[in-house]
Amino acid sequence: MAPTSLWLLFLLVIPILLIVALSFAQRGPYGTVVWSFTVDNYVRALTPAYLPILVRSLGFATATTALCLALGYPLAYGLSFYFREGRAVLIILLMLPFWTSCLVALYSWIILLGREGLVNELLVNRLGLLDAPVQFLNRPSTVILGLVYFYLPFMVLPLYGSLEKVPAAYLEAAKDLGASAWQTFWKVTWPLSLPGVYAGCILTFIPCVGDFLTAEFLGGPNTYLLGNLIQNQFQNAQDWPFGAAMATLLAALLAGGLWLYQRLERGGVEAGRV
Repeated sequence: MAPTSLWLLFLLVIPILLIVALSFAQRGPYGTVVWSFTVDNYVRALTPAYLPILVRSLGFATATTALCLALGYPLAYGLSFYFREGRAVLIILLMLPFWTSCLVALYSWIILLGREGLVNELLVNRLGLLDAPVQFLNRPSTVILGLVYFYLPFMVLPLYGSLEKVPAAYLEAAKDLGASAWQTFWKVTWPLSLPGVYAGCILTFIPCVGDFLTAEFLGGPNTYLLGNLIQNQFQNAQDWPFGAAMATLLAALLAGGLWLYQRLERGGVEAGRV
């Protein structure tokens, strides 16, 4: 365990501790850092002025997670019980977002959805369905679309792993006892897949809260998220202590989500044993 422990220590634990320490410092002249203990950064971060950004970030993350669950569960269900022959190909297609640079993917969406993009070209000039191009970019729905594209695999893979573990004997027993396909799903398949649902929701929700590239490229002023605020403090405002305080609060929020997931997973395991 020594190599793994050292890797986590130097690339995870120590950077997080440095961010936490920086969050208690002060911003000096010209963006310098003054190592003088203060909690003003946290007091400022918790003021109502930043509440709309937090609410918007949580709303976008919740909407993305719900859409990923709605789209990902049928896909994972099909991969587990129906698409057995082409399963490997479908999983590879599902993993394509991981193999593509996020910047390349974002610019591809801009090419597709821009006012002079391929979608407007098709709707206006090719099919003649519209008289003028539609403004797809800089809208909340477009940002959510981009988030769903990037984080759908985070939902599907845990669901697929959970559904794969559902014993076929349980489904056959439910059918032999007279349960319909719908009753079998709600009484057998869905409860047994809940660990995958919890894992997928947490793994999707957590990175969505801190995402900033999708809103930066596909969104506008009305889609300014918490991740954009933190990025702006480090790169533009040169207020590293305040950015570190916001990042620390975000990390604490995400750690709370992981703790909740562990509680839910432990409760599911105990219920299954009973």
